[in-house]
Amino acid sequence: METVQIVLDKSLLEAADKAARQTKQNRSALIRHALREHLKRLDALNKEERDRAGYIRRPQALEETAHWEPEAAWPAE
Repeated sequence: METVQIVLDKSLLEAADKAARQTKQNRSALIRHALREHLKRLDALNKEERDRAGYIRRPQALEETAHWEPEAAWPAE
C-alpha cells in the first residue's frame, strides 16, 4: 500500500471519523472503501453512457426485441 496525504474540511473529517467509529474501522479503511465504491459507480455510469451512445448510434429494431415481450414481467397496475 501507498501512503497519501489528502486535505479535508473539518466537517467532512469529523463525519468520516464518526462513520469509521460506527463501522468499527479506522479512517483509512473507511476512505479506501468509500473510494472503491465511488470508482465502481463511476465505472457503471461510464458503461451505461457507452451503451446509451451505442443505442443512439444504432437503435434496436422492433423485430430484434419482439420475441422477448412475452417473457417480460410487467407489474400490475
